[in-house]
Amino acid sequence: MKVSTIGASVLVVLTVLLVSRCVAAEPQTHSAVNHPPSRSGPAALPTPTGSVSGSFNGTDIAWLQLMIPMTEQAARLLELAPGKTSNPRLKRFAEEYVADRRTTLQELRDLLRRSGVPESNEHEGHDIPGMVIPNDFAALKRADGEAFDRLFTKDAREYLTQSVLVAKGLQKSGADPETKAFAAALEKTYSGQLPRLEP
Repeated sequence: MKVSTIGASVLVVLTVLLVSRCVAAEPQTHSAVNHPPSRSGPAALPTPTGSVSGSFNGTDIAWLQLMIPMTEQAARLLELAPGKTSNPRLKRFAEEYVADRRTTLQELRDLLRRSGVPESNEHEGHDIPGMVIPNDFAALKRADGEAFDRLFTKDAREYLTQSVLVAKGLQKSGADPETKAFAAALEKTYSGQLPRLEP
């Protein structure tokens, strides 16, 4: 399910579910079980568990566990673009932001490590808004020129849009001050990057 194929109201509901579903959940034992793909509805977030640091709540952990794989895939998307795009503007966009995504990924991992919850991809195989999935990469690798540019722009825009939405949700429902501040910084940065993907 992608941002472009669902209505705005559905996206808002999905964002709330993704970010705040486990706010009231009490930590127990961490599970790294891979969940089956979900193409007909939102992927259920696992209840974040383990030895969670006192400043983190379930929403903080769920946000980090979502943003890490989303950011990994976004970095791969940006790395792919310079060799495939025919558009100098998109090439500059990708080259400017790929290092930023690597830095962001490290900061997300550092926050998760500080929370005491081990890293695992709770969203492996999930087709959720903002996630660039294997089918997307296969299509990107087959495409050239303007066809690649359209796919790249769509996927990059969806990643940034969803990242902004869940960052807003984290700021409202999260607990850890450093994680909330990082989410606020990402929201501002990514909101500023979105206009660069307009035609």
